[in-house]
Amino acid sequence: MPRRIVVTNATILTLDDKDSLLFPGTLEIRDDKIHSIRSSAEDSDLAKGYGDDAPLWEYLDEVWYPAIRALTPQRARVAALYSYATALKSGTTTVNDMYRQLNSLASAAEQVGIRAVLSNDVALAEHKLDSAEDNVAAFKANDGAADGRVKVWMGLEWLPLADESLLRDVENAMKDLNTGLHIHLCESRTEVKNSLDRFGGKRPVEVAHEAGLLGPRTVAAHCVHLSETEVELLAKTGTSVSINSGSNAKLGNGIARVQDLVKAGVNVGIGVDACECHNSVDMFEEMKITSYMQRALHEDPVLGQPGPILRMATLNGAKALGLDAGTIEVGKKADIILIDLRKDMMFTPLLKGPLEGRRKQLDSHLVFGCNGTGVDTVIVDGRIVVRDRKVLGINEEVVRKEMDEMFAAVVDEMQRKQETE
Repeated sequence: MPRRIVVTNATILTLDDKDSLLFPGTLEIRDDKIHSIRSSAEDSDLAKGYGDDAPLWEYLDEVWYPAIRALTPQRARVAALYSYATALKSGTTTVNDMYRQLNSLASAAEQVGIRAVLSNDVALAEHKLDSAEDNVAAFKANDGAADGRVKVWMGLEWLPLADESLLRDVENAMKDLNTGLHIHLCESRTEVKNSLDRFGGKRPVEVAHEAGLLGPRTVAAHCVHLSETEVELLAKTGTSVSINSGSNAKLGNGIARVQDLVKAGVNVGIGVDACECHNSVDMFEEMKITSYMQRALHEDPVLGQPGPILRMATLNGAKALGLDAGTIEVGKKADIILIDLRKDMMFTPLLKGPLEGRRKQLDSHLVFGCNGTGVDTVIVDGRIVVRDRKVLGINEEVVRKEMDEMFAAVVDEMQRKQETE
C-alpha cells in the first residue's frame, strides 16, 4: 500500500532556485517523494518575526511603539498570558516586565501563577505611551496582588522619550511609593548621542544618576555602551544591570561590558528583552548566547563560565528584584524548576562520580547543552504551575489562537494607519 502524508496550513520555505515561499500552503508526500506543493486556504499568524531586519530606533518607531499604542486591556491580557505562559514553560519563574495596561498584566500573572515585577512604559505625553501618573495608579491598584507575587515598580522607557521634568516626576513617585525602577540605559550609540545632545553633554547613566534614579532598587536594562565613569556609577550606587545579549545582537546594538561590570562589583542579571525583538523567552538559550558572545568578543574561552552564568540567570536576578529566591535553600521562596535532561535526546551525559565532576558537567549542560523544552515541572511560591510541560492555569491552544488573532488585528491597524498618514 502506498504511503501518503499531507501537511496542511503550513508556511512552506522551499529553498528552491526561486526561493519560493507558500503561505498558507499544503505539502503532499507519496511514498518517499514530495508529490505536490500548493497554496491552501487557512491562515496562521504568529506575533514573532515582524520587523526582524530593522535597527533599534526604526524598530521602535515602526513596530514596537505603534503596536503597544494599539493595546487595549483585553489585548494586553492576551499578550501577557501568552508571554508569561511561554516563559514558565521554559523555566522562568519571575518576569521583570515593562509594558502597558498593568491591570491586565497583573491579572494574567495571577492566572498563570508566575511571579512578576511590573512597570509602565513611561514617556513624555507626546509619545502616547504611559505617564508617571499611570504608573502610580497601577501601583496602587496592583502592588502586592496574587498573594504578593505581583509587585509594581516605576518604569521609564528611555531617555530619548524623557526630559528633566519627567525624570523628577519618576524620582518623586519612587520615593513616595517606596518602590523600585525599571529603566533602559545605554542600549544603542544613537541613544548615547541623543543624551549628549539633549542633556548638556551628559551620558545616559550620568543623567539618571543626577536625577536620583540609580540605586539598589533600580534595574538598568541593556547597558551596552558604557563609559568607565558610568560603570563606576552603577557600581557605587548599587544599581543592578540586566544584560540582554540576544536582543542587543539581533538589533545590531553591540555587546554589553559584562566582564567590566562584574569586576567593578555590579550585580549583573540576564534578561531576554521583549520576545518581539528577540523572538524567544528561553533563558537557557539566553545563557548560552551570553557566554558565547563574551568569549567571541574577547577571544577568550575562559570567559562566560557556566557557574557564574547560571547565577546571573537565577540568584542575581532575584537579588536585583529584591526577592528571597534564586537559590534552593531552607527558608527561601519555593520557586523551583524540574528539568529532564533526557528530553529530545539532548546530549547531556552525567558521570556518577566524583560529585564535583558531575556538578561541573551539570553546569555545562544547563548553559550549553540544554534548552527550555527540557523543563518538565515549574513550582512558583510553592505551587505547581507547570506539570508535564503544560501550564495549568490556562488552555494553551485557546491562548495561542487568541494571540494569533490579536496580532493580526494589531498589524492590520498599524498598516492602515501608515497608509493614511
